[in-house]
Amino acid sequence: MQMGKLRSGVVAVLAAGVLTACGSATVVRPSGGSGSKGSASAPRTSVARPGATVTVQRGDTLYAISRRTNVTPLDLAAWNGLSSPSTIYPGQTLRLYPQGAAYSGRRQSSTATAGTSAATAPAAPVATPISSGFSWRWPAEGALVGSFVAGETTKQGVDIAGSSGQAVKAAADGVVVYSGAGLVGYGELIIIKHNEQWLSAYGHNRKRLVNEGQSVKVGQQIAEMGRSGAARDMLHFEIRYNGKPVDPLLYLPKK
Repeated sequence: MQMGKLRSGVVAVLAAGVLTACGSATVVRPSGGSGSKGSASAPRTSVARPGATVTVQRGDTLYAISRRTNVTPLDLAAWNGLSSPSTIYPGQTLRLYPQGAAYSGRRQSSTATAGTSAATAPAAPVATPISSGFSWRWPAEGALVGSFVAGETTKQGVDIAGSSGQAVKAAADGVVVYSGAGLVGYGELIIIKHNEQWLSAYGHNRKRLVNEGQSVKVGQQIAEMGRSGAARDMLHFEIRYNGKPVDPLLYLPKK
């Protein structure tokens, strides 16, 4: 994923229960977003391209990506282990082929339809530790009031209680790929890309202190804790590997 693309337009296009444990959320997208081409319809069958990927851009929806790539929305969701067919992330790389498919340079087809359970069943979240190649730090001080639950779409991270204005810090070096409040229910949200596979998200802030495209260092303050989109002052924190949620407690230092 090139920095130019991230800087020019990475935005969170998320559905209910993606980056929060505080209930449902409403997606707020800019009008006339990327990929809107009148009444063009999504493909009914998929043309898989082993080894090929696509990067989510500003205003993208799974439906728009489907039209551009000739892969059905349901197959895009199934092949990438999305928790729902409309859940995508800023800067996320989506596979245009089933997981485990060997790259042969040949196109493979899929006849998945809306009634095909195999296409709609999401892959299970990553459950075992996968080395990220770098060390993580706690993004905030405070008591753990919400834990990760594998497969539970509203519990894909941890919640750390604190006080209004408390420092929220980057959990690892990276580049800010989203800084905004465009999602009702998530409050002031920051997402950091650490490398091609790893992202971290910081929600419910009172104030954001970094902008999209900005490089940050581990331990650098990126926001002030708050309760935007939450019932109490706290930080909602997630770690994602290739778009899939992992338990942050497997990576953060033991307390």
